Amino acid sequence: MTWNYSKKTTELFMNAVQGKPGSHLGEIEDPDGIGEHGSIACGDALRFCFRTEKHASDPRLDRITEARYLTFGCTSAIAASEALCAIIEEGNFTPITALGITNNDIVSYLDGLPQQKIHCSVMGAEALEGSIFDWAQRRGVDLNELGIDILREEQEEGRLVCTCFGLTEPYLLRKISELGLRTIADVSNAVKAGGACMSCHHVPGGLQDLINQTWGDSQTSFRDMPALPMIGDPKASAPETPPVPTSMSPYKFAKEVERVLEESIRPRLKNDGGDIEIIDIKDKLVYCRLLGACSTCASSTQTLKSMVETTLKEHIDLDIRVVSV
Repeated sequence: MTWNYSKKTTELFMNAVQGKPGSHLGEIEDPDGIGEHGSIACGDALRFCFRTEKHASDPRLDRITEARYLTFGCTSAIAASEALCAIIEEGNFTPITALGITNNDIVSYLDGLPQQKIHCSVMGAEALEGSIFDWAQRRGVDLNELGIDILREEQEEGRLVCTCFGLTEPYLLRKISELGLRTIADVSNAVKAGGACMSCHHVPGGLQDLINQTWGDSQTSFRDMPALPMIGDPKASAPETPPVPTSMSPYKFAKEVERVLEESIRPRLKNDGGDIEIIDIKDKLVYCRLLGACSTCASSTQTLKSMVETTLKEHIDLDIRVVSV
């Protein structure tokens, strides 16, 4: 998939990878604050650090003079990191006032980001927060005394929801509320939760339940759905599969499946170097196979179940079953 990046995003990215003067890719020796966010194992990761001009008597008045980063990520991850460093250096921030920088400030500095890349800006804001927490510990600044609650324990305590990215229930509930995330796609775009194996989407206590808990939505959660056989289970093609509803003809049903695949599923697979092909549709059974990189992925079966089938259920009919061929 080709992303529609702004001119500013492209320019910052190119300057960084070419090492042009004024770019910020790199590390600071013996930094005053360092923070990390993300997962190299499953996607984007960022290490952010800064140096301050220390105030003689009050560490709360230290000024950030230099910011640098290392990232394992895409164009938007690099550009968002560049934007974060530029905002900080241009703004003459103290570490305390830098806490006011949000992911929206980063997106605005870049003149926008594709919705699927918003998580790169969130990653920068989270790494910044971690670095300021580190600075406060080094300088003996009591953030709680200042009414600042950096919830580092969220990453260590609480029930683990997204195992791929190590994201816990307290953290996800906070980000869902702070960023106004109302769909699973919103959550994945913003913080990447559910964006890898997708097994946390509709399980009890998963992303949909956390969204419902936050906003009081009365959407159907996985715990309300009837048990379904796993992909590849012979029962999945049993004759008792309910027929297509009379309100939707087989032709219309097939067209809806094709539409959802084209609009919601195929772009996500292509982003990982894969694709999908429909082999046949019988009643509510959708026979398909993954192509490209997705066809040889160890989690291909999980992808069909947790992403393809779940998306079709959400958009068309809860009784749809995907069968791998």
